[in-house]
Amino acid sequence: MKFLGSSDYVATPDLMLAVNAASTLKRPLLIKGEPGTGKTMLAEEVSKTLGLPLLEWHIKSTTKAQQGLYEYDAVSRLRDSQLGDERVKDIHNYISKGVLWRAFTAKEPVALLIDEIDKADIEFPNDLLRELDRMEFFCYETKELVKATTRPLVFITSNNEKELPDAFLRRCFFHYIQFPEPATMGKIVDVHFPGLKEELLRAALKAFYDVRNLPGLKKKPSTSELLDWIKLLVAEDIPLSVLQSKDDQVILPPLLGALLKNEQDITLFEKLLRMQSQHR
Repeated sequence: MKFLGSSDYVATPDLMLAVNAASTLKRPLLIKGEPGTGKTMLAEEVSKTLGLPLLEWHIKSTTKAQQGLYEYDAVSRLRDSQLGDERVKDIHNYISKGVLWRAFTAKEPVALLIDEIDKADIEFPNDLLRELDRMEFFCYETKELVKATTRPLVFITSNNEKELPDAFLRRCFFHYIQFPEPATMGKIVDVHFPGLKEELLRAALKAFYDVRNLPGLKKKPSTSELLDWIKLLVAEDIPLSVLQSKDDQVILPPLLGALLKNEQDITLFEKLLRMQSQHR
């Protein structure tokens, strides 16, 4: 099965190549890129396009690798034994299967998303090395080897908040999603807002990249923020003239709070506009 893009997701040729290369090599696809560049959505679209059920594991700072395998509720079993519950005779009643267990034992091929792996403790990736490499693990409580019947297509996303261990990186196929150029971004906007007037799209993209390219921004606006902003422009019926300047200068876009998300960046942008007006 080859991923050739979809009508709902604009995938560049190198991104499609990365997905198919990871599938051929039978290795997890590690996707990095700025927040809001569609890393999570890639797994969703590939699974939908290839007809694979998607299992998702969204990582938090408190997530442990063991939770992806299984969790054993010894406290409940002890309580039930004190109450004389018949359930205690079968330890499986106290085993909660994690997403990796479910992916490994699925009757049909599945896609598995491990989302934002860099949020977890630094040991988290190392703790999953063997399981992701060999596609198996041992459940000591039930004394059974859980082995993948069909190898899942694994997507791992990272926002680069932490460096990942070299041993983990060696087991992955890596791809960095570059921030879209204006032409690609226009295609992405067209997927979400088909029929948007060409003049409005051009003016919105110019204003967006003017803001994004300002040096010194703490948080540059992402693709998802551009889409939110355009949605507001359309909903509020903002006139085209508000987005354009006669001399092609940078302007203060309406609804700037959809693009810049902290006061330092807004202050910096306003300072740039004041300096620009003084030099006219």
